[in-house]
Amino acid sequence: MGVTAKDIAAVTPATRDRYVDLLRVASLGTVIAGHWLMAAVSRDGIGNLLAVVPPLQVLTWALQVMPVFFFVGGFSHALSYRSLARRTDGGPLYAAFLRARLQRLLRPTLVFVAVWTATALAAQLFGGGGGRLSGAAFRLVTQPLWFIGIYLAMVALTPPLLRLHERCGWAAFAGLAAAAAAVDLLRFAGGVPYAEFLNFAFVWLAVHQLGFLRADGRIRRPGALAAAGLAAAVALVAYGPYPLSMVGMPGEKVSNMAPPTLALLAHGIWLVGAVELLRAPAGAWLARPRVWRRVVAANGVAMTAFLWHLTAMLAVYAAQLGLGIALPEPAGAAWWAQVPVRFLTAAALTCVLVGLFRRFEAPAASRPGRPGRPGRPTSAGSASRPSSPPPGSGARAALGTVLCLLGVLGLSSTGLGGLLEGHSATLIAFPVTAPAAIGMAIGGWLLVERSGTSRRVRLGG
Repeated sequence: MGVTAKDIAAVTPATRDRYVDLLRVASLGTVIAGHWLMAAVSRDGIGNLLAVVPPLQVLTWALQVMPVFFFVGGFSHALSYRSLARRTDGGPLYAAFLRARLQRLLRPTLVFVAVWTATALAAQLFGGGGGRLSGAAFRLVTQPLWFIGIYLAMVALTPPLLRLHERCGWAAFAGLAAAAAAVDLLRFAGGVPYAEFLNFAFVWLAVHQLGFLRADGRIRRPGALAAAGLAAAVALVAYGPYPLSMVGMPGEKVSNMAPPTLALLAHGIWLVGAVELLRAPAGAWLARPRVWRRVVAANGVAMTAFLWHLTAMLAVYAAQLGLGIALPEPAGAAWWAQVPVRFLTAAALTCVLVGLFRRFEAPAASRPGRPGRPGRPTSAGSASRPSSPPPGSGARAALGTVLCLLGVLGLSSTGLGGLLEGHSATLIAFPVTAPAAIGMAIGGWLLVERSGTSRRVRLGG
């Protein structure tokens, strides 16, 4: 019998920072709700509600919470890497860290890609993929994968940047923020081609670095941080070349998201300060057993829900069309009236999809009958001992991570339409096709999975 969320919640150590788990769930949940709200689907295709009603773009200052997820990632990666370093008895630590962190991320992602690739191929082979709506769906469904590609980079760069943080503290964050500002100067003032793509690294790494500072208890004045970030974001949007929306808009010349800008970094800083201000009251709420059980349960399926939430939304619109129910004009009175029904139906379908695919998110070591399963206590002498990879596997795992990163980002850019026609998109400065992107992702995953587990790891104590 499998271990339940109740079992895991019951053995949660008192030292665990439960608020971080809540932030992870809440940030992904907000992104999902934002995507459902922004999708303006009509018979002519899939648009963006924020383009239909531009004043609503101010909502992105609350709904664009992906910086919070990267902030939480920095915190978790710092703790995970340090814990693994304490337990590793020699051997390449880097490969062990990459493999441990990526397993739970890559498995459900590749299953998602496999299912949608098979669907896209079937639609193309049997003539069902040429419609305007279906074509838009095959492009849309992979777009959120950009987040997973960037997150892979955060994992890969954690060890060197954590060492930099331990030496320099806030100065390491300041250096990354300064680099992001310099990139925008080269982009907007200097007109340097392709310079803007460097901010895919600098902006998100700076937010990630704030997670390291959080892990060491060095964010002591969150109110000042929130105020400074908000003031900077407002000033940059009001007086600089930055748009109001903190998410990408169709047809815009400048996006705060792709590539990310200094304005998005300022937005992330104020969000980090704001969520830190809520830390104490949330802690008392999370101490309630029922609340904590729900957070644990949601954390166990958060990535699966994120991957499949657009599938659920598209299924709602497809059912509407299949039943002959007219799609109302986006942002009209009838459209807004249908929003609660669409949300509830999409949420129900997402739960069904999570039930089907959640098994791929569970780490191998956490499945029934495997050593280390939560709820199966063992003594210190008989506890399961993880392994660390043999020499040389660090480079292999790093190469695999880079291939996965490029593959996932490439697939996010190309979508899954036109698989048999060789449809391509530009990834930074290079053309990439969906089959090539899928090949890179699978090849990278195999390299990470086969990075080896020959050296034993001793338990601390």
